Amino acid sequence: MTGRQTPETISTRQERIATLAKQMPDAALRSLSHHIDLDWMREAYRRTRKDGAAGVDGQTAAEFAEDLEENLQSLLDRAKSGRYRAPPVRRVYIPKGDGSKTRPIGIPTFEDKVLQRAVAMVLEPVYEQDFKDFSYGFRPGRSAHDALKALRNGLWSMRGGWVLDVDVSKFFDTIDRRLLRDILRQRVVDGVVVRLVGKWLNAGVMEGGVMMKATAGTPQGGVISPLLANIYLHEVLDRWWVEEVLPRLRGRALLVRYADDFVIAFERQDDVRRVQAVLAKRFAKYGLTLHPEKTRLVPFRRPRRTASGPQGGPGPGSFDFLGFTQHWARSRKGRWVIKQKTAKSRFSRSVKRISLWCRKARHLPVSDQARTLSAKLRGHYQYYGVTGNWRAIARFHWQVTRTWRKWLDRRSNRARMNWARYKELLKRHPLPRPRAYHSTYHLPANP
Repeated sequence: MTGRQTPETISTRQERIATLAKQMPDAALRSLSHHIDLDWMREAYRRTRKDGAAGVDGQTAAEFAEDLEENLQSLLDRAKSGRYRAPPVRRVYIPKGDGSKTRPIGIPTFEDKVLQRAVAMVLEPVYEQDFKDFSYGFRPGRSAHDALKALRNGLWSMRGGWVLDVDVSKFFDTIDRRLLRDILRQRVVDGVVVRLVGKWLNAGVMEGGVMMKATAGTPQGGVISPLLANIYLHEVLDRWWVEEVLPRLRGRALLVRYADDFVIAFERQDDVRRVQAVLAKRFAKYGLTLHPEKTRLVPFRRPRRTASGPQGGPGPGSFDFLGFTQHWARSRKGRWVIKQKTAKSRFSRSVKRISLWCRKARHLPVSDQARTLSAKLRGHYQYYGVTGNWRAIARFHWQVTRTWRKWLDRRSNRARMNWARYKELLKRHPLPRPRAYHSTYHLPANP
């Protein structure tokens, strides 16, 4: 093959991989790594984020690009020959929400990110033929809002029901690597691909100059980690649900999964009790644990037509999924509908993050602060701006406005930022108003 290929040609090759995987649904594919050539590596480089932090070698994307062709060729040769040694990821801690707690993430080297992207580009078309429709996380053409829409419409069609809100404890840290490799080999036995995945799983972590090895889990922050997590949960949960659970249920049921975050809704209470009795055992078989306090059964039946309050007698409960609280409420026409509003924990977390940023950035030029705050507000609206959630995003705008004034007022004792001055400032640097980007979630016909 000569000449540089375009991204469209790479896509065509991915389509051929997908077609082969679809034609051989029960076979393990042996010849995939031959697709990974220099053109493939160029496309993997193009798809890799260039603004991330550097890994343990300190190399930035800009430095890698200074001699791009030679670096890509060297990376390709080492990967194909088996000489590539996966470097440890650099562990850093980022705020978990309100700033009082942190969570660890791993930062691979830039060339490791490129190689992981190249392998993910090979594996993705294989597994997209296998993954179920109710799996939404980290898949092309699918989003969190698609999952939220499927959940809302499914619950509506069942008139609510019983919801099993599941929390998997430390999922990424407790994945059984041996089982993950076994699951991968059920579909892929290409030596280059399997060997590279094994090297990444065993690469270790560098923290404070100290090298540490773990016997379980996948490093969060790796390009390929979300795909490996989907492959693992496809076997642990999705296939089991379709092949063994659904045929045994007496009523309708609905599963919606986004990575390791999932809920299961049931029409009948006896069905949910039976599944609840075996779900923890199923996960334990693969080294995973369900959080005993965060995993709960929620009654979510539609309130009676005569109910005067949002819960109508004993009524339904509510639960959180992907940052939204799912609850029953009256529509403008007086009908009971399922609505989604910003979860309290997510709202508080977002406000706290804005406050922390305003405190740190209060001495920057006001125009720079306004530009960044506007971007943060638009990002919040783009995710939480759904029909029925106007009150929450409007309240967020109000909180951000008050918080900005508070920290501008503390810039100097000489020039206090009273409300009159602040209103004039907002005329010059207006913050974007709340907007519902996801204008409507059409519900099916009244069940």
